[in-house]
Amino acid sequence: MKTKNSLGKIYLGLILVVLYAPILYLVFYAFNSGSNMSKFTGFTLANFTTLFQDNRLILIVVQTFFLAFLSSLIATIIGTFGAMYIEGLKSKGRNTILSLNNVLMVSPDVVIGASFLILFTTVGMQLGFLSVLLSHIAFSIPIVVLMVMPLYQEMDKSLIEASYDLGATQAQTLREVIFPYLTPGIIAGFFMAFTYSLDDFAVTFFVTGNDFTTLSVEIYSRAREGISLEINALSAIVFLFSILLVIGYYFIMRDSETPGKTPNLT
Repeated sequence: MKTKNSLGKIYLGLILVVLYAPILYLVFYAFNSGSNMSKFTGFTLANFTTLFQDNRLILIVVQTFFLAFLSSLIATIIGTFGAMYIEGLKSKGRNTILSLNNVLMVSPDVVIGASFLILFTTVGMQLGFLSVLLSHIAFSIPIVVLMVMPLYQEMDKSLIEASYDLGATQAQTLREVIFPYLTPGIIAGFFMAFTYSLDDFAVTFFVTGNDFTTLSVEIYSRAREGISLEINALSAIVFLFSILLVIGYYFIMRDSETPGKTPNLT
């Protein structure tokens, strides 16, 4: 047993090293006074100063986070109601829609991006913020459905019937009974959609226009000319934000109402 536990710790340690070593390498060279990552010549904060003086890059960062927040919010609303609607269908229809939902989850991003490009070009939509927003909403909805659906399936539907028997309206039932029960899944779906939107490249690359771009596409464009330490500084800030996001998610999930708690029907 001790040998098995030791092997498990070694395996976990190797996985953590493989995952985090490249990130920490980027963050480490964000403080390099040299011009590249070939050699660390000294500690400096000049790269962060240069980053905050780059108005174009700062604007793109703001655009990226705003896009991720808005698309995740809309996708969470649609996905939550979609999960409840799918669960209410008959077995055959439910399985069909869930299969179509899962196809979007496993389809290559390149295929999805090319499909959206063809669609937007066919309908004559100009590529830009709206096209990227619609694309991010579309590929985020299946994620939210998969997060919310299991909780709604486990929910005791007699609670809903009891709510209606006590005179509650449909809106009151949603607010007081259903949504509190689904809160962990809704929060998880939002954060998952936010993360997917934030770092998406393939789909965005196809549907973005000249007047709008995201952080991943911008970094790709700059990387073709050579990565500057300004990007390392940006990576360090984004990594720190990611840690804060995970910590915030942990506390939100811990404080959210747990499934199975009896709702207030009075």
